[in-house]
Amino acid sequence: MSSSWPQVGAIARRSVVRTARQPASFIPPIVFPIALMTVNAAGLQASTELPGFPTDSFLAFALAVPFIQGALFSTMNAGTDLARDIQTGFINRLSLTALRDWALLLGQISGVVVLGVVQAIFYLVVGLASGVEFESGPAGIAVLLFYAAIVSLAFGALGAWLAFRTGSGEAIQALFPVLFVFLFISSMNTPRDLIDVQWFQTAATLNPVSYMIELVRSLIVEGWNVQALALGFGFTILIGVISIALASRALRTRMTRT
Repeated sequence: MSSSWPQVGAIARRSVVRTARQPASFIPPIVFPIALMTVNAAGLQASTELPGFPTDSFLAFALAVPFIQGALFSTMNAGTDLARDIQTGFINRLSLTALRDWALLLGQISGVVVLGVVQAIFYLVVGLASGVEFESGPAGIAVLLFYAAIVSLAFGALGAWLAFRTGSGEAIQALFPVLFVFLFISSMNTPRDLIDVQWFQTAATLNPVSYMIELVRSLIVEGWNVQALALGFGFTILIGVISIALASRALRTRMTRT
């Protein structure tokens, strides 16, 4: 087991370096969520006047969205990079070495987690520079960074599963809009209890992404909301466990085929 950790480090380092060398892999996950947040904050500021809206700053309310939106990009990045390794035969060559399956998976996902934490730090800096005050204080910011790592791990494992199943970067990119739909039918722009359209409120309530966003939002605008924290961490860990199990099984099948 101890001899496998250097393998994990080597794969993780390769993942981070490869991402750093491709601006198209790390610039959109950083810039696009902030751009969308800025547009929404400018156009939906009047929503804060609704009775029961949790804050008078829509920017503070919307700042939670980039953390989850950026994590969705982790799915595409992890999946596309792994699919490229499959298409180029890199995974085939690794199957002839002493590299363990779990070391390959953990190393690849570790690179995605590093990118996810970097994204989260950037979002935090933008929020603080814009005058957003975190009601949970410095401890809440630390929890938020930890949560960003967990979310990136969960979605990165999902991307890895899709890559091992399809072996095609084009298929991963085609599936990305489907994942994005979950973001837009969540509580990203309006608290669930203020959504008047019944079917949309039901969809947002059943959507795990709503609870992920609400965890981040609670740390920013509420403070320490135990229920929001429990639901957010619970759904994220559940998705992560399922995704890792599926990715591990798909990887074993892929390595056996080669």
